[in-house]
Amino acid sequence: MKRATSKSLVSNEFDREIDWELRPGGMLVQKRDAGEASSGPMIKIKVSHSSYHHDITVPAQSTFGDLKRVLAQETGLEPKEQRLLFRGKEKEDEECLHMAGVKDMSKVILLEDPASKERKLEEMQRNQCILKAYEAVAQVRAEVDKLSEKVNALEVTVHGGTKVTDKEFVVLTELLMMQLLKLDSIEADGEAKVQRRIEVRRVQSFVDTLDNLKARNSNAAFSNSKNVVSVTTKWETFDSEVGSLYAPKAPTPLQSSTKITQDWEVFD
Repeated sequence: MKRATSKSLVSNEFDREIDWELRPGGMLVQKRDAGEASSGPMIKIKVSHSSYHHDITVPAQSTFGDLKRVLAQETGLEPKEQRLLFRGKEKEDEECLHMAGVKDMSKVILLEDPASKERKLEEMQRNQCILKAYEAVAQVRAEVDKLSEKVNALEVTVHGGTKVTDKEFVVLTELLMMQLLKLDSIEADGEAKVQRRIEVRRVQSFVDTLDNLKARNSNAAFSNSKNVVSVTTKWETFDSEVGSLYAPKAPTPLQSSTKITQDWEVFD
């Protein structure tokens, strides 16, 4: 219920302006200043919040809104996230404690607003997902660190001119591609998504490096084979100006030892 305020002048020794306000229940009373409320008598209120209990001391002239602000420091709940119940009824921030019947050692129940509680639960679940994604990316990063050492060692070997089998490049590339698949399977948001993207680019750079090293290794092997094998070809030119790899042998004269006769023999 909203307060209705009015002003009037009261004459004592000096004229002064008095503010009036309408309290719940229709009672018109003089409006209190903050200093007057804090300077009044103090009361202790027992506040029950879930399984916790708080003893809160406030001025007797305080409102439930004032009590919420004190409870915010004790519970961590913002005033807008609190619901205060006294004698089974929820109280508005503008209601005064003493007008509602709150006295010294009275009991008040504090409930967290359901909407606020749901928002906190969603935020907690989201944080858990982000943490899980962080851990998954960190595991992949550790594996990639180990593989990067092998890539560096392979790079030193190839640049040193040592021949490396193609199997070394194939196996290492497959292991890096497996890490890429793991990164693709990680569901991440926010900063975790950024970290995953960075790691993906890192793995891709190692794969590119292996491709370049494999090509260089193949070219080096081909160059070495050309240097080792040397073929010398001799050509001989004949009068007909036709070249031959081999010089032809001198023709051997045909010598026949066979004598052909035409004598026929008649049998009976």
